[in-house]
Amino acid sequence: MCHDNPLLNFRPLRFFLFFLLLSYNTVLIAQSKDTTLPGELEEVIIRAYEQGKNLHRLPAAVGYVGNAELKRFNTASILMAVNTTPGVRMEERSPGSYRINIRGSALRAPFGVRNVKVYFNELPYTDPGGHTYLNQLGFYDFGSLEIIKGPGSSLYGSGTGGVLLIESMTANALPSVQVEYTGGSFGYNHLFGAVNLGDEHHTSRFALHHLQTEGYRDHASVERTVFNWNGKFNLGSKTQLKTSFLLGDLQYQTPGALKLDEFKINPRSSRPRVGTVAGSAEKQAAIMQKTFLAGASLLHVMDSNFQNRISIYGMFTELNNPSIRNYGKNKDPHTGIRNTLHYQRTFNRMHLDLDVGAEVQIGFPTVDIHVNNNGNAETLQSHDELDTRQHFFFGQSTLAYSGWSLTAGLSINNYKLSLQRFSPSAGPMLRKEFKNVLAPRIVLSKQLNQFLVYGGAARGFSPPATSELAPSGSAINTSLEPEYGMNYDAGIKTKKANGLLIDINAFHFILENTLVQRRDAAGGEFFINSGSAKQSGIETSISFPFKQQKLQRYMAWVSHTWHHFRYVDFKQVNNDFSGKQMPGNPKHTIASGIEMQRAAFSANINYFFAGKLPLNDANSAYADAYHLLGFKMGWEKMVNRSFIIKISTGAENILNQVYSLGNDINGFGGRYYNAAPGRNFFASVALQWFYK
Repeated sequence: MCHDNPLLNFRPLRFFLFFLLLSYNTVLIAQSKDTTLPGELEEVIIRAYEQGKNLHRLPAAVGYVGNAELKRFNTASILMAVNTTPGVRMEERSPGSYRINIRGSALRAPFGVRNVKVYFNELPYTDPGGHTYLNQLGFYDFGSLEIIKGPGSSLYGSGTGGVLLIESMTANALPSVQVEYTGGSFGYNHLFGAVNLGDEHHTSRFALHHLQTEGYRDHASVERTVFNWNGKFNLGSKTQLKTSFLLGDLQYQTPGALKLDEFKINPRSSRPRVGTVAGSAEKQAAIMQKTFLAGASLLHVMDSNFQNRISIYGMFTELNNPSIRNYGKNKDPHTGIRNTLHYQRTFNRMHLDLDVGAEVQIGFPTVDIHVNNNGNAETLQSHDELDTRQHFFFGQSTLAYSGWSLTAGLSINNYKLSLQRFSPSAGPMLRKEFKNVLAPRIVLSKQLNQFLVYGGAARGFSPPATSELAPSGSAINTSLEPEYGMNYDAGIKTKKANGLLIDINAFHFILENTLVQRRDAAGGEFFINSGSAKQSGIETSISFPFKQQKLQRYMAWVSHTWHHFRYVDFKQVNNDFSGKQMPGNPKHTIASGIEMQRAAFSANINYFFAGKLPLNDANSAYADAYHLLGFKMGWEKMVNRSFIIKISTGAENILNQVYSLGNDINGFGGRYYNAAPGRNFFASVALQWFYK
């Protein structure tokens, strides 16, 4: 049964819809001070690969999720907005537990984000051990998100999956006070408050948001509180300082994966007890996580040719994880610095851009594994102390001439890990080191009238993460080696005068020394290097504003992903999976929608399709295809040119599809399925006051 918020009972919802439709033809609104004018589209400048270009002029496979995309969906998470990007799947095993799957990169991620490098406000957010606590960030921590698809190692270090560049502040925030509340199905409550300060010399944003939900499944509640402060300060005409401070507290229950028969009988149930193996609720399986981040980025323009950007940060995460097999207690302090020197010069008819720099990260995590007595940590089973260090040097040059552009980049990477287990008895110091790993990238492009055509090749590598070398409750495995991948891609982009935007990219990725995950009977994971894989695909994105006038905009958009991912040489003991489809990735996904904004009223209808996908290496089990339909509509009114009220409502999974959004790939005993929410509703009220 649907556990709905009282705001969304049928009769109030009917009245609310009538009120919005009535206001559609009777109310006009002046330009909103924190968004673009209705009828105008955002002019997006992409920072990926240090290019500083419009999206349609960037010769690379990069997706962008900005204000326009985020506003189409509920504030529960950015998941639905991210999944409009072709080639990218954000997955949710349980509320609060996210994975980023870029062209199959989540194959080795039982939970969390691995094999993808993440930066937050220009600070390295991924720790030197290869983990990213993306679940600590809430909806309001994302002002924009750039997604590099495929190896970005030439500038960003390890990771064959890609790179995420997150910016928390929007460029046009004016001094204001804002408060917003969203309520919805399954006990969903989300409160956000922010104060924006500043003038032409500096801006600061103090924000606090608190999310709480009971969850769709049994034993699936979530509570997240995040406070952050971000600032931009002009220190004279040639220097700008950006600051970031984040303090987060996250707790969520993990209901666990179900077998197919359990999933069909009751998809909302948590993992039950089976024989001597207790269920998730009995063991009080959960994540309790606290994170602190502080950092700054300083940009100094030396002259018309040179500028330098230096970023430094410190971060600490404490993670407690009672699970079915044990109780893990992790502490992960790390720090780092990144410096980029940019040089540009125009001579004759040629323009040269050159970037050189380095990044260094150091971490000192500890991992304690205890006996889990129904949610209480008892006897210590193991205590590991780690020292992780990674650094790399990078350089990139771009030469442009008469519509042609040639980009060549290279990084030299070093990674070192020291690990010692002190309990139940002190063991030897184990070391793993990867030296002078080269990651080159080259791209050639040509501007043909309104069309940009490009092609290139890039090599990436991804060393095993610390949790893969020493998985929770399992033996240390220092024999693991990095994955290596070679990516070839070609694309075409255009933006017509009428606003039509087309972006098509075809790629072929060869992955060697593939790291794959396995699970034991209690759900514990371990990893092996095994064989190689070939991943090919075509990713297409089209958007068209078929009517744009002052105070009016109508737009249709669609993205399609076709992926053909296969193991080439993949053998395990007596099993040969060569030629099998790589699990966890559907061949086809489609995201589409139509939206309109006219005066005070806005509305959109969105649709998402994912084809069936294999759940194990043998391709003996599949998750069914599913269709998601949703809508959102809103109304906003400016009062006295300084006060805005915004009201919105919407629904997700209108067709009430029963599907698993975050599958446990190669789950032991066929435990693959984590049910996503059924039909659900939400409504939001926001107030914003602008002051001088």
